[in-house]
Amino acid sequence: MSSVLRQPASGQDPLMAAEYRPISSHLAITPPVSVVIPAMNEAENLPYVFKTLPDWIHEVVLVDGNSSDGTVAVARESWPGVKVVEQRGKGKGDALITGFEACTGDIIVMVDADGSADGHEIVSYVSALVSGADFAKGSRFANGGGTDDMTFIRKLGNWALCTVVNRKFGARYTDLCYGYNAFWRHCLDKIDLDCTGFEIETLINIRVVKAGLRVQEIPSYEYLRIHGTSNLRAVRDGLRVLKVILGERSNRRALRRQVRHSPLLGQGRGESS
Repeated sequence: MSSVLRQPASGQDPLMAAEYRPISSHLAITPPVSVVIPAMNEAENLPYVFKTLPDWIHEVVLVDGNSSDGTVAVARESWPGVKVVEQRGKGKGDALITGFEACTGDIIVMVDADGSADGHEIVSYVSALVSGADFAKGSRFANGGGTDDMTFIRKLGNWALCTVVNRKFGARYTDLCYGYNAFWRHCLDKIDLDCTGFEIETLINIRVVKAGLRVQEIPSYEYLRIHGTSNLRAVRDGLRVLKVILGERSNRRALRRQVRHSPLLGQGRGESS
């Protein structure tokens, strides 16, 4: 599925490397990368979001949740060629599922539209995937990550829910409720998604582990939302996340066997399986 090529040595025929897409000074890839951005009334934030996206991205899919502030117009001005998809239902989960269906790339990256995520980090996610991971999971609490946008109560809740998932499903996550992630498109065939709200990230994390997919955590820094207010409600959405966790059946014994044989096991503190 993936191909990796270091930059051509001096004197190498450039035609031999023409099919590769450079993503850094040391790495080039062939898989096309799609970025999915769910947005509702984020016109003021989108210019900052698009400004950080690397130019080697194959496509950007903006899922518009019936915005009334010119979100779509700003997106088209900021990123000519952006693919705009109208959201069918409501909620972040519904928007992401809609966006995933519209993607044509082999790699899919999830990015929030509020300006809290740094698009320059995408290279780290893609590098993890082409190096062998199935799912590159952003973590604000892995070594090198951080956040400006979590209260003590939210941090405590995230830690508690993360602990429950780790114990119930045999995972080793350091962060649970974070929306900056990337994965190979084929993973969607193994993690049937069926929720509509903010709990979508937790559901993805759980079903990735249950499916035995190879996970690598990527240290990520979360910045404050630039403009506007979030629709996230800590208590309400925390309870929805807990409901998802309790509703998923554990296959921990089988997962332990997979972890012991995982080729990514032990490659760094920020990884999980």
